[in-house]
Amino acid sequence: MRHLKYLAFFTTTLFALQTIAQDYKLPAYEKFKLKNGLTVFLMEQHEVPVMNVSVILPAGAIYDGEKAGLASLTAAGLKYGTKNYPKAKLEEELDFIGATVNSFASKESAGLSSKFAAKDKDKVLDIIKELLTVPVFDNTEFEKEKKRVLTSLEQAKESPRAVISSYFDKFIYGDHVYGNIVQGKISTVTAITIDDLKNFYKENYIPNGAAISIVGDFNAKEIKAAVTKLFSVWPSGKQTQANLAAKPITAPTSNRVLLINKDDAKETTFYIGAPGISRNNPDFVSIDVVNTLFGGRFTSMLNDELRVNTGLTYGANSRFTPLKNGGTFAISTFTAGKTTEAAVDKALEVLNTLHDKGINDTSLASAKNYVKGQFPPRYETSGQLAGLLTQMFWYNFDESFINNFQKSVDGLTVEKAKQIIAKYFPKDKLQFVMVGKSADIKKIAEKYGPVTEVQIKEEVKKAF
Repeated sequence: MRHLKYLAFFTTTLFALQTIAQDYKLPAYEKFKLKNGLTVFLMEQHEVPVMNVSVILPAGAIYDGEKAGLASLTAAGLKYGTKNYPKAKLEEELDFIGATVNSFASKESAGLSSKFAAKDKDKVLDIIKELLTVPVFDNTEFEKEKKRVLTSLEQAKESPRAVISSYFDKFIYGDHVYGNIVQGKISTVTAITIDDLKNFYKENYIPNGAAISIVGDFNAKEIKAAVTKLFSVWPSGKQTQANLAAKPITAPTSNRVLLINKDDAKETTFYIGAPGISRNNPDFVSIDVVNTLFGGRFTSMLNDELRVNTGLTYGANSRFTPLKNGGTFAISTFTAGKTTEAAVDKALEVLNTLHDKGINDTSLASAKNYVKGQFPPRYETSGQLAGLLTQMFWYNFDESFINNFQKSVDGLTVEKAKQIIAKYFPKDKLQFVMVGKSADIKKIAEKYGPVTEVQIKEEVKKAF
């Protein structure tokens, strides 16, 4: 009887999730642009007396040049304070009202996010304006941050999972700016000065090409006036590096292996991958559904074979990492050193099975239900919605992606899935990145392609 109750509950819950996904539409929002080029999104959400802000700027690691880590340090430097809000006062003001403001940099962009009570909007919006437009970049705080970053980079050399993604990107992208390492390298971070931060800020933290979204409990007319007054003082600039990432990416022409030797490693951590897709790919949703089945969830083909059926690892997954002008695909997992060959072979076997047998109606239906069930919760909170709006701006997609998501998922057929697999999931020219004890696994690595060996204690090379 209890089993029947659980079954009824599960069935009801699944139906409810599917209904929510089917009915979900992006809430109404207003979009406008200031004279200085800053794009503004406003979305009223009155359920909770909270507001969230998301800012995105063309100031990511792709603009680091030879100074890897510069974009990340500059983003962190925003929180050193301003003339009106020195760091100590800034932290005290935010703590007193329970507000948060965070700044960060990614490969392509830099950003700022904030959450605060609606009643404190005037105070926090003024702080955000100051941080974005007149940061002071205090040298004492910079030296503290640089020391923390250098310590983190040194410690990362002891952790294969902390470094493998940087090696993988460099292996795939070569000298293209998408191969730039967001967190930087010890040699480059050591050489960065406070003047480098000031120059990077001056060149890249400009309103034209940037966007700010504000979501939460407010009156749009009032906030529009406030934002216009606050941010119109931000002078527009010249985007001298805007097209760096648009340069062609040289795709690998054959299988290759990058072996990163860690003499004391007991495990082998590895990626198997290839170039992927850009975010504006028209098949984005279909690719997501197929990858969910292949390696994007716990009950995926990869995890079933490598964890459940063979016990070769505690977990295996696959993912597409899309950017504006390119991206990567990677299978990732780890295994005991002695089972390296078995784990790599099994991962390749599952990939070949995907190509040779495709997916059937039952597994496709399961993946669709999973993706649809996961979809609405991504955009439940004001913070999630604020982030979505700036992502829409950055990747140039509109609400049709959200509003038609259910339709796009349901439109994927088994036949189309076969086409998606053949077109986007790699079968040859695979790139292998392995972190492990070379003395134990180099002969194994040579089985998969020509091997380039480096030491984990070394820095990531300019290109391989």
